[in-house]
Amino acid sequence: MAEAQNTPAGSTTAGSIAVAAESTVATRMSAPPSFDVADFPVPHGREEEWRFTPLERLRGLHDGTAVAGGGGVKVAIEAPEGVTVETVGRDDSRLGKAGTPVDRVAAQAYSSFEQASVVTVAKEAVLAEPIRIAVHGEGGVAYGHQLIQLGAFAEAVVVIDHTGDAVLAANVDYVLGDGAKLTVVSVQDWDDTAVHVGQHNALVGRDASFKSIVVTFGGDVVRLHPRVAYAAPGGEAELFGLYFTDKGQHQEHRLLVDHNTPHCKSNAVYKGALQGDGAHAVWIGDVLIQAAAEGTDTYEMNRNLVLTDGARVDSVPNLEIETGEIVGAGHASATGRFDDEQLFYLQSRGIPAEEARRLVVRGFFAELVQQIGLPDVEARLIEKIETELKASV
Repeated sequence: MAEAQNTPAGSTTAGSIAVAAESTVATRMSAPPSFDVADFPVPHGREEEWRFTPLERLRGLHDGTAVAGGGGVKVAIEAPEGVTVETVGRDDSRLGKAGTPVDRVAAQAYSSFEQASVVTVAKEAVLAEPIRIAVHGEGGVAYGHQLIQLGAFAEAVVVIDHTGDAVLAANVDYVLGDGAKLTVVSVQDWDDTAVHVGQHNALVGRDASFKSIVVTFGGDVVRLHPRVAYAAPGGEAELFGLYFTDKGQHQEHRLLVDHNTPHCKSNAVYKGALQGDGAHAVWIGDVLIQAAAEGTDTYEMNRNLVLTDGARVDSVPNLEIETGEIVGAGHASATGRFDDEQLFYLQSRGIPAEEARRLVVRGFFAELVQQIGLPDVEARLIEKIETELKASV
């Protein structure tokens, strides 16, 4: 990993882009995307895209003072036949094609990594086994970059597993060829002291299908920015997320689906449970339907279940539409406590109160866990949910 660039803040303006009267899409009010750190001022917490984030807990990732070293992270990749795995330098022309950094930390990560992992699935290859990427923190600060690309009509499942302790800023790119199908499961199971800030960029080809399942349990601060854009008509994107925010943790997921191409679809469903004093979850769902994106069909939903006092949720769905020629568009958000009627129903049938609580939460998350489709990963996540629930009793 390369040493971080201690780059001074550069002057920038939000530009004069016209915004719909009721729109609050953060990406339209911030600095334009850039690979240059100097194009982003050091955030102070008053900016729209940073107002929920505890900057003092980012350990210098946001202001250029975090210097790579002290162990960093180790990346291990297991891939079946038909997959090419490479470690490349930052001058590789394939890097950065899926998307451009949209904030200072993502730009710092792109400017600071020394080597990137590139995973390529050959054209028309259909993998029988998943690609498994283990990212293990060994302390210290690290900057990283990964690229996963599928050739035309290829099909693959990728599991990215984050464990250990680190202060990590990283970008992950997904590039799907025409007709390709990619499912990515990104698990954040960090130690309680870890800090992870990441931008995920997906570029979906003609008639290609992209499914993302983001699962966040661990870490002191986790701030992820999944983004989707379309390279040609007919693309589909499904963005699912599951998070369990414990005492003192800050977990933030900021989505953007940029419908920049006609006749594409997207669906986003994120669910979270929170418990303990200072538990803070943030979900920002931005969907932009550009004027050229006729025939768009999109929906986004966020649901949160508060298990104890002292927890806080900020959920902000945003939908900006620049054309009336769409199939459908909508969003929903809700935060609440246990449904007393559900608990009463279970207890009236002889189920103890503690077991009833666990059943309700498992049912709350069940539809998202089932989206993974890998029994070993699903079993591990159910076990993790059970462990978290025992701590709340």
